[in-house]
Amino acid sequence: MNIGILDFDGSLTSQKRLLSKYSPKVIDLKSFSSSARLWMNKDTAGVIQGCIRELNGGINFLGSGDFHHISSLFTDLIDEPAALIIFDFHPDWDILPPSIGCGSWVTRSLKNKNIAKCILIGVSSSDIQFPSIQSGNLKLLEDNRAEIYPYKSKPSSVFLKRVPPNKSIKLKRGVISTKIFWHELAKEDLSSFFLSLILSLPTKKAYISIDKDCLKDDYALTNWESGFLSLDELLTMIKLIKDNLDIAGVDITGDYSKPTYRSFLKSIASCLDHPSDIKADSLQEERIRELNEDTNLKLLSVLNP
Repeated sequence: MNIGILDFDGSLTSQKRLLSKYSPKVIDLKSFSSSARLWMNKDTAGVIQGCIRELNGGINFLGSGDFHHISSLFTDLIDEPAALIIFDFHPDWDILPPSIGCGSWVTRSLKNKNIAKCILIGVSSSDIQFPSIQSGNLKLLEDNRAEIYPYKSKPSSVFLKRVPPNKSIKLKRGVISTKIFWHELAKEDLSSFFLSLILSLPTKKAYISIDKDCLKDDYALTNWESGFLSLDELLTMIKLIKDNLDIAGVDITGDYSKPTYRSFLKSIASCLDHPSDIKADSLQEERIRELNEDTNLKLLSVLNP
């Protein structure tokens, strides 16, 4: 598969071993760094999508997780039935504006009817707990269109909203609330469970989106919270996809860059959304780059051996 870098923030172009080994195609989008970070308007999205069409079907690095909504520009291009397999610490399924944002890109992507199913792996953040879950797109659970498998998560409560039945959850309904019991991956033999999961997909074609914040901070230093997956667990699941499905494209986010904005509104939103105790903020740039580059190279060794 061809390898590309959408260079919004310089986090990938500083990874010299990756550049030397794979010679990726680099698209310079640094002029959009502020306007595209966290969310973007339709005009910005249109310009960026025009730039990335030539990368469609490859393995593409997007930089910081602040740019994860760029994934939806790639999923817009899916023109035949495919599954969307997402590894992420966050569900990114919000129904609140902005619609082209890193917290809502899954909702936007699933407007494409060619995405036959979406499975989210490793989602364990407070976004699936009250009160954040109240603005989650629970309708996506209808008819198992989307399934969510946290690595680990306590039960969640939803108030005054219908929660559809779904293969990935158990429900206890009350008068004004519904309690969701999640299917936790930590309690499974991960390899056999995940193999069974992908073999049950309604299509053999899959698009993969990886946000490295699903990993423990031993393996990725991002500007978001850290997840619970080990790198070996993630690589095992990716290898199972590669061995059993046809990969239509891959994007990878979760590299580190310090957020900078021209917009006062985005600055405020960034302070509210980003955690205050980001491990990478206390480390030297070289250490951050080396660890993230090591993980990127290991991902590529499985995806593009």
